[in-house]
Amino acid sequence: MDLPTLWFGLLAFFFIGYFVLDGFDFGVGMSLPFLGRDSRGPNDVDRRVLINTIGPIWDLNETWVIVAGAAMFAAFPEWYATLFSGFYLVFLAILLALILRGVSFEYRHQRPELVWKRRFDRMIVVGSAVPAFLWGLVFANVVRGVPLDAGFNFTGSVVDLFSPYAVLGGLTTLLLFFTHGVVFVSLKTTGPIRERARLLAGRAGLVTIVVAAGFLVWTTVSFGSVLSGILSAVAAVTLVGAWLANQRKAEGWAFTLMAATIAVAVASLFLSLFPDVMPATNDPAHSLTIANSSSSGYTLTLMSWVALVFVPLILAYQAFTYWVFRRRVSRSTITGEAPDVAADASAPGPVSA
Repeated sequence: MDLPTLWFGLLAFFFIGYFVLDGFDFGVGMSLPFLGRDSRGPNDVDRRVLINTIGPIWDLNETWVIVAGAAMFAAFPEWYATLFSGFYLVFLAILLALILRGVSFEYRHQRPELVWKRRFDRMIVVGSAVPAFLWGLVFANVVRGVPLDAGFNFTGSVVDLFSPYAVLGGLTTLLLFFTHGVVFVSLKTTGPIRERARLLAGRAGLVTIVVAAGFLVWTTVSFGSVLSGILSAVAAVTLVGAWLANQRKAEGWAFTLMAATIAVAVASLFLSLFPDVMPATNDPAHSLTIANSSSSGYTLTLMSWVALVFVPLILAYQAFTYWVFRRRVSRSTITGEAPDVAADASAPGPVSA
């Protein structure tokens, strides 16, 4: 394997890490209107439980997109330039949404008034849903291809990015992340909110299966290879398995299979793209490939040595963080009240499959 191909694979790995980890963050944020209420209406304690499930890790998960963007900039500068200039408005919307979400997490608890908190709750929902949809839109357009000139400049408009295939890709990531996040809530909480999350994951999972299957079939038939088609089939099987595990209250397995679904689906998109990195729909000669968009051999060699040292450290630190914050979150954690023994039976120990 040559260095450009190696870094194409590493870039796929970084994006897989980002979508799996920040994906359930987005899902938890989008679940606030559905799970943050009981029979009496909106419940601030439940919403605080939801936010606390990702409170110690959401910013750590978000760093994966920084690593992925930096790796693309250094390893494939032509791809980076074409993608970020052509999709500028879409990436700007993603950036603003991520800022909105991060600010809301930090400022929501600064004042006791419910009106203040509700405003930031709405911003969390929007700041989670917008990136969840737009990331799927971006990757669907990358796989499908866009019009490029001889200098690899995007010659279309932002309207061209919202084709039916791209919109379906956005809906797929939106639903996958939502279901992934709701399953994570059922894994990380106790009591009534845990049961509500499991029921919601079952309902959302059925819609997700239908939409994701349609997108993966469309991708395989129109743009895929035999290998990417096999991975798409694996993703479909793991998604159904996650739904079945959730129905049987096996939350650990449901979350693991959801993570596997997202990982395999992203891998299939990169394989559908290979050896291109951005096909040109108007003239194949204008397409960006791994070969014509990569940095020099010296740059890729230096990056490889840096990655060999720091990627294992990043993975170890992330694993350590998840281990430290492995316990379930309950209402008693938020209110300081004595926990209900039946509802919080699993709270003192680590979450298990």
